Amino acid sequence: MKRYPQGPIVIAAGGTGGHLFPGQALAQELRRRGRRIALITDERVQRFDRLFPDADIYPVPAATPSGKGAAGLVRAAPAILAGVARSFGVLGRIKPAALIGFGGYPTLPPVAAAILRGVPVCVHEQNAVLGRVNRLVAPYVGAIASTFDAPKFLRARDAEKLVLTGNPVRDAVIAVAGRAYEAPAGEGPIHLLVFGGSQGAKVMSDVVPGALARLPDALRRRLAVVQQARAEDMDRAAAIYEAAGVDAELSPFFDDMPERIATAHLVIGRSGASTISELAVVGRPSILVPLPHSLDNDQKANAEKLASAGAAWAVEQKNFTEEALANMLTSLLAAPAQLTAAARAAKAQGQPDAVRALADLVERLGRGELETRRADGHVSGAGGSGALKFAIGGA
Repeated sequence: MKRYPQGPIVIAAGGTGGHLFPGQALAQELRRRGRRIALITDERVQRFDRLFPDADIYPVPAATPSGKGAAGLVRAAPAILAGVARSFGVLGRIKPAALIGFGGYPTLPPVAAAILRGVPVCVHEQNAVLGRVNRLVAPYVGAIASTFDAPKFLRARDAEKLVLTGNPVRDAVIAVAGRAYEAPAGEGPIHLLVFGGSQGAKVMSDVVPGALARLPDALRRRLAVVQQARAEDMDRAAAIYEAAGVDAELSPFFDDMPERIATAHLVIGRSGASTISELAVVGRPSILVPLPHSLDNDQKANAEKLASAGAAWAVEQKNFTEEALANMLTSLLAAPAQLTAAARAAKAQGQPDAVRALADLVERLGRGELETRRADGHVSGAGGSGALKFAIGGA
């Protein structure tokens, strides 16, 4: 396919906020640079389309293989093939400069179609584990942008394509990133934020309210809780908080989540890629409970990265009980110096320039400059994999 360097940049993302939020951040940066944006996604993006107000949005069929083995692939194949066909047509009409996929099965059809059309393609991996779709397409793309310098399951043959950009965060996160952390002091309020990712997490409503009800009276009276809860769990959680005398604000979704993170003294949540990236950029301590059944345990790997840096406490869901959480909170909330140290460690892990690095990469890809940089300007990687990584943005 002929190159169209002035054409739109296509973002392929769908499903959960963990894939959509980095795409939103990239779209915001590219729009500031005067680039046109197109989003190819699956039907679930309808509730997130406000995140891409200036983009042309093209929903295409997609499917996640259900179950293990060939049977799951066979069941998903018709939707995936239909998505590839529709994406192929869209790309032919809009003539993009480049396409970037943000992982997950909704991105497979547009990424495959772009490869077939000869559109310059890269993928972005938010997690410490290279996702299955990104693994599948890695041999055929021009670059693999990554949050971590040695994502698990990166093959040696694809390692030279690795570009350490970090995980982009939204403008709203950058806007509060300069706010200093101040640990709870004296008899003042203690702000707790509880959430389970963009789709919610039932376990947070099952465990956290009861755990807070177990805290000593003096501590419990200081709590100001903000909790994202599924609609079907809200009444149950609210009743426990009310009986315990805990001040709590509950909602299925908060539009101002970055502001809520910045206000929090401590966050309790899942460990999806966007969550840990935002916690790090803002610099807030957290108790992380990885989703136990996530593919390839990517959330567990994410949580361990932050915990090993001293920025968080990782708790497996099987150990996340009311009693265990109450004991942990009683200890942590009485140790402001420990919370402050964790906030400082989280901030040190932040990558606020990730969006600019990723935008640079995508624009270079679209202009056909990436191959030249890889041939002439690559440098030895410093990560544990010994991967070759090339500089971007002059870094």
